[in-house]
Amino acid sequence: MARAFVLVMDSFGIGAAPDAAKFGDAGADTWGSIKKAQAPSVPNLVRLGLDAAHARATGGVYAGPAPEGLYGAARERSRGKDTPSGHWEIAGVPVEFDWGYFPHTVPSFPTELTRGLIERAGLPGLLGDCHASGTTILDELGEEHIRTGKPIVYTSADSVFQIAAHEMHFGLQRLYDVCKIAFDLVRPYRIGRVIARPFVGEKAGAFKRTGNRKDYAVMPPAPTLLDVAKAAGREMRAIGKIGDIYAHSGPTKEIKADGNAALMTATMEALAQAPDGAFVMTNFVDFDSLYGHRRDVPGYARALAEFDAALPAFRTAMKPGDIAVLTADHGCDPTFKGTDHTREHIPVLWFGPGVAGKDIGIRSSFADIGQSIAAHLGLKPLAHGESFI
Repeated sequence: MARAFVLVMDSFGIGAAPDAAKFGDAGADTWGSIKKAQAPSVPNLVRLGLDAAHARATGGVYAGPAPEGLYGAARERSRGKDTPSGHWEIAGVPVEFDWGYFPHTVPSFPTELTRGLIERAGLPGLLGDCHASGTTILDELGEEHIRTGKPIVYTSADSVFQIAAHEMHFGLQRLYDVCKIAFDLVRPYRIGRVIARPFVGEKAGAFKRTGNRKDYAVMPPAPTLLDVAKAAGREMRAIGKIGDIYAHSGPTKEIKADGNAALMTATMEALAQAPDGAFVMTNFVDFDSLYGHRRDVPGYARALAEFDAALPAFRTAMKPGDIAVLTADHGCDPTFKGTDHTREHIPVLWFGPGVAGKDIGIRSSFADIGQSIAAHLGLKPLAHGESFI
């Protein structure tokens, strides 16, 4: 029986979407910008159709060798450029409502929200209360947090409420408990996620976020491909932050791992162990959190080269009937202004034993990926998306 593997290269966009200007993202091109600035060696991604898909998305001309799998680009139908919207749409559920966002003011959060969190969580107060980079704000407020016991709260251009606290001085479980309270409090504001951002270190410049991040996310508004697979009795392995993104609805097994290398190791283990009919989905978060948001072009390029170098072993270990798709959930051009996501096309690189090279064009929705996987696995059709197989 067939198996399916989705490898989400978090934030790896391949050129501005037609509506990018509405998001302030005209001209954004994550892969194009990195390629121009650093020219990382990614021969395996190119063989699978990355440059051909990029040319499709940007209106360019591809003159390289014929790709070895199905290749194309997809445009987002959802109204946002955030992680949940991108992932949910990949799994067949476009987000056709508007998330709530916090304003670019100081303070950013309503008084009743912060007062409620302080009172219900028994906190001495809060620090931050603004839009901020998650690493910069640790250097600015980390020492004060340790001294006062006040957690750091901040937001971004996403529909998100983030809480940073020290794993030892504040306590990891206490941070999770505070985030649960916050998740309840932000519901009236239509906020998509509350994220626990634990960190370690003692002084500014030495603070480091850990792999114990935890997302508290709103449930998708309809059953996703993950739910459909589970309902059909299939194993659904969620690796990395996939379980959090889908509010733990659908996975039959969740595997946490810290960093792209560990995430690839966990994916390779799933490739070796998952039974016939299984669906496995991995989010490679470092591209976004460590390099895209931090506008670290050399780091992003290096991470792409490392990811590319791991692909031959993955392809060799695939079994007859397996397919895999390399894709993304949005863009985060590390050369672009600001530190936020960018509205871009995503790559759709579909490969596996016996899959011949074919141009699948520009897909009108990320949901085409989920619909194609459903068809490959013999699952019932999803409500959205058009299969390209």
